[in-house]
Formats: sequence, structure tokens, C-alpha cells
Amino acid sequence: MFTSNTPENIQEMLAKIGVEKVEDLFAAIPAGVRYPALRLPPALTEAALTRHLQELAGKNKPLSNFIGAGCEEHFIPAAVNALSSRGEFLTAYTPYQAEASQGTLQTIYEFQSCLCELFDMDVCSASHYDGATALAEACAACLRVNNKTKILYSAGLHPHYKQVLKTYLKHVSGLVLQEVPLQNGTVDLTALKTALTPDVSCFAVAGPNFLGRLEPLEDISALVHGAGALLVAVAKPLALGVLHTPGQYGADFAVAEGQPLGNAMNFGGPGLGIFTCKKEYVRQVPGRIVGLAKDKDGKRSFVLTLQAREQHIRRERAASNICSNEALCALNAVIYLTLLGPAGLREVAELNLERAHRLKEMLVADGHKIKFDGLFFNEFVLQLNAPAKQVVKKLAKKGIAAGFDLGRVSKDWADCLLVCVTETKTEEDLQNYVQALRGF
Repeated sequence: MFTSNTPENIQEMLAKIGVEKVEDLFAAIPAGVRYPALRLPPALTEAALTRHLQELAGKNKPLSNFIGAGCEEHFIPAAVNALSSRGEFLTAYTPYQAEASQGTLQTIYEFQSCLCELFDMDVCSASHYDGATALAEACAACLRVNNKTKILYSAGLHPHYKQVLKTYLKHVSGLVLQEVPLQNGTVDLTALKTALTPDVSCFAVAGPNFLGRLEPLEDISALVHGAGALLVAVAKPLALGVLHTPGQYGADFAVAEGQPLGNAMNFGGPGLGIFTCKKEYVRQVPGRIVGLAKDKDGKRSFVLTLQAREQHIRRERAASNICSNEALCALNAVIYLTLLGPAGLREVAELNLERAHRLKEMLVADGHKIKFDGLFFNEFVLQLNAPAKQVVKKLAKKGIAAGFDLGRVSKDWADCLLVCVTETKTEEDLQNYVQALRGF
């Protein structure tokens, strides 16, 4: 039951926080957009409101999407949303009486199992906010493992991942964060070798990296482990259908953004943070791990085997105080992976690989220049004869989202466009892109 505050209660609270009236609490909001100055139209009936929203939606202009940069357009089978909306599984968040939610726990258990197999890693946590926070958590775990004072990270990490990493670890006393430069779009191995001093806790590298390039991860792993440091890999789940897994090249922790696994782009969120590691680091896993057990009658049951969050143990001993379980997104991912299976996942990965390389070849044949030579998965950097910002605007008028303007990351790349091609693109889409880009 809710009991509203009395005028006396309100005055007592206002006096305690040092303001005279309730309106003072909203002084930061411009008066013109505050009630009652905010003039809203009369309320509509449900039918009228539905019609109005349809009219607004009709103004949207669908574009042929070639933007990646961490959030990609992929085909989502209808069965994903149909199954994830069933009451046995549906949840937007973590159940607090977990064992009473056997359906949710089962899907998380299956999610962990699928991701361990896909990444070839021993342990997977329930899920995290997104790929960036999963990376930060993995680096924080490395600090707890070896108590060293420096973290190296590749310049090829997504810019947002770098920002989140710095924010997460900003107040760790004595910690040094150092960026390792690129050479021709991949990690400069000579610079990495020099930077791997005895005080380095870990090296974080993405493969494919933000520029789409495939890194020499086996060589990187050998250098990092040879220096006594840990390797944190940022993988691309769909790419693992054709590429070596983090387990194969010896990553200690492997994280990823799981949005491409059955989750829509939704204007950039929510994401799905994937966090995996070797078995020996299981006690450093933030979040939750669901395990399989038997109840008192000997029947199969699912339980929270490990709960290293501050909600479950003393805050100062928690592996993380900033983590969550993106259960609904994880549910979509496990349904997607189950529907495709190993053969289907490989087929989707091959389609991404083939169509991206097909567009690259078409563009080169049409006189365009690729910024970085070498291997890539489904993204590559196109160097233009005009500012990428200008090209993006002009192609949008032709119904094409041309790619990500890398000038937003570095002034040195103002004429560069990060182009992403997924299995959703047809030969006609690729031809239209090449034709639209003529003159740039």
C-alpha cells in the first residue's frame, strides 16, 4: 500500500535538504518545458493515437544499411522472437528468487553452454550489459589474478570499449593504461613486445578489430604469455563460425558483444555482454553462473552455482559491483544459436565473409582504394576522395547508409569509411552501393 506524503512531511524533507519549495528541485529544467507551461495537445483515444503513430512511422525512410562499428544488421529468424516471448522463459531481468524460475535458469544454462562451445572456453557467465563492460570486467579480473599495475590495450579496440575501460578502472590506485599502436591496421608486434614489461597484467586485443582487420592472434598470444601477462580477447561471435576460437589461440579471458546473435539493433541497444574465461579463473568471474543439479527427488534442476555480485556477498569481496544479467537478450542469443547449429552458424559466417569481399572487389574494380591491405571478416575501410561525412549524407539521400565515418574517431581518417556487409545484402544491394559511390 502506498501512503502519500502529508504537507508536513514535505516541508520537513525540504527543510532537511535546504530548499524552500518542491519547484526548486526542478530549477535545472527550463521553465518552457515544465508543466504547466508545457502545452501538450489534448489526449487521444487509443484508435486515434495508433493512427497518429502510424502516420509518424510512415515518415521513416528505410535505408540499405552498410553500417557496422559494433552494431550490425543481421537476419533474425521469426522463431527467435516467437519463442523468447513465451512465459516459461520471458524475463527482462534477473529473478531474485532464482531457483523458483527454472525456465529462466535453464535458458541461461544453455546460453552458457552454447557460448563455451562457440568460444572454446571453459566458463561463461550469465551475461553482462554489453561487450564494452564485459571487456572492462575481464581486465579488472586480470588485476585480481596477478596484482600487477599496468594494462595494455590495442589501438584497434572499439573507441567506446576504450572509454568504458578507462572509466571502470579510473580509480584503481597506481594503475597505468597504455595503448599499443597499429601498423597497417593491426597491432604493431614490435611495439607490443617492447611494451610487455614485467609489470603488465594483461593485453586486450580485438579480432576482428574495430577496423575490420584480422589480427595475428596466435603470435600475439605467444608474445603476451611469454612475458608473463594474460590475454584478453574481444571476439566477434559470428566470425567464430570460420575463424580460430579464443580457446584455440590461448586467450585467458574472451569477451564479445552478442547483439548479432538474434538481437535487433534497436537504435543501438540494449547490448549483450559475453564473458568467458579459463576454468582456473572461475572465482574471478563477475555476475552469475548457472549450474545443473538434482532436487530432493532426484530430478534435474538448475541452480545459481556462483554469485559473485555485491547483492549476494559482502560488497568489498564482490568480483564486481557493476554488472547485470541481460537475460532477455541472452535468451534471444541461445535460441538463435540453437536454431542455426554449428553448420548454420558457419554458413552465416561464410555469407558475411563472401559478400564483404565481393563488395570490396567491386569497389576496387570501380577505381576505389582500400585503406588497409590484408585479411578482414565483414568490415573494411574504404578511402575516399572526399570527406566521409559528406559521402554519408549524399548516399543517405539515395537510400543508402554508406558506413561509419571514421573521421569521428580520428582527424587522420576524415576521408575513410568503415563499411560493413552482412548476410542481409544481395548482389543488387552491392551493385547499387557501387553505383551510388561513383564520383567519390
